[in-house]
Amino acid sequence: MAKLVRDLMHSGLITCKPNASLGQVAVLLNQHHVHALIVTDRDGRPNGIITDLDLMAGEWLSQDTESLKAMRSLTASDLMTQPIDSVEANLPTSEAVKILTEKSLSRLLVTENGKPIGIISLSDFIASIASEVELKRNTVADVMSDAILVCRGKTPVISAARAMTSAGWRSVLVVDAKGKILGVVSGLDLLPFVKDGLDEKMVVRDIMHPAMTIDLHASLHEAAEKMIENHHHRLIVVDNEDPDAFPLGVISTFDIVAEMARPDSVWQKTL
Repeated sequence: MAKLVRDLMHSGLITCKPNASLGQVAVLLNQHHVHALIVTDRDGRPNGIITDLDLMAGEWLSQDTESLKAMRSLTASDLMTQPIDSVEANLPTSEAVKILTEKSLSRLLVTENGKPIGIISLSDFIASIASEVELKRNTVADVMSDAILVCRGKTPVISAARAMTSAGWRSVLVVDAKGKILGVVSGLDLLPFVKDGLDEKMVVRDIMHPAMTIDLHASLHEAAEKMIENHHHRLIVVDNEDPDAFPLGVISTFDIVAEMARPDSVWQKTL
């Protein structure tokens, strides 16, 4: 029997008020280790959604004092996206995957008889994939993205943030002059500066975290397990037989979900 959205979703909503400052939004995202919050109205009804990418897209890392002051006066309602895309809990997961891929979304509000009851995100699908032994038939190399957003360790944080915003990526890979991986800077690494401000002299090596890699020959099952166990949405793809070579690409939760949406995918077949 085909799985339903309710089988994979997270029950309940992590929310914020529409008048929450961007700094408060950043704190909540960081505390709950999530990439988005549901913005509710005064009666607690979902009114919009605000993500870590919305914070970056707001140019909050401006070096101009007046612009930064203006950004700090903004609230969740100013940057949130509305309306929120939603699906019913009894919808087959294959249909939810189609919506995510066609609209390039990362999450959907789940409703039951029109009432919000939870969220289903890319991570939920990846967690489910990790339990599917059958998916060992595919490897990381089959679905990875060849393009990588990279910078040097001496790159100013402001420049990295603007590059991420422009490219629509949640992270940037940090490499040395020879292409050796030094670390990664993600949206979560940048969130504290929404609240506390940024030292214009700060460079990416000051805030980066260790990169997590996976061999191009690893199975999707292995990639999914690694993402879930370490709460990562992207893994850097390398060739373990040539460890000093420049990274080959990146595999993300969205790459795996897109694979699930293929007509010949095991997820598109009725059990």
